[in-house]
Amino acid sequence: MIPASEPPHVPTVTFVCVHNAGRSQMAAAFMRHLGGDRVRVYSGGTQPADEVNPVAVQAMSELGIDIAGRGTNELSADMLQESDAVITMGCGDDCPYYPGKRYEDWQLDDPAGQGIETVRDIRDDIKTRVIALLAEFGVETQSTPTSV
Repeated sequence: MIPASEPPHVPTVTFVCVHNAGRSQMAAAFMRHLGGDRVRVYSGGTQPADEVNPVAVQAMSELGIDIAGRGTNELSADMLQESDAVITMGCGDDCPYYPGKRYEDWQLDDPAGQGIETVRDIRDDIKTRVIALLAEFGVETQSTPTSV
């Protein structure tokens, strides 16, 4: 009888920003799109907005990624505790800290109130960072959306 091997570890990442309406939504969408079932993804906000930023929705749809149906989520302790990495984006002291977790703060402009050109730049910066994070976890990307 061949011994059963353990299934490979699936890295879990939580993306956090204040409103969970722009940056964290785009990052989570890229992570899901590029990492597929080889990664688990959460996103949340410390003060969630009522809806996802429509300009972020537009910018992602240009790459064939639909975030229009995603609701905003309140950050939970469970999200953080389950994560291998917590990526914060402008929430400063509002982001809770759990010892033993990997934290990175991505310095990104807030897309709130910005035009599509600015949001495209933010989106493309996020895409580059997500691809690098997947590589750090040893997760090969499924496909790489191209910028318009």
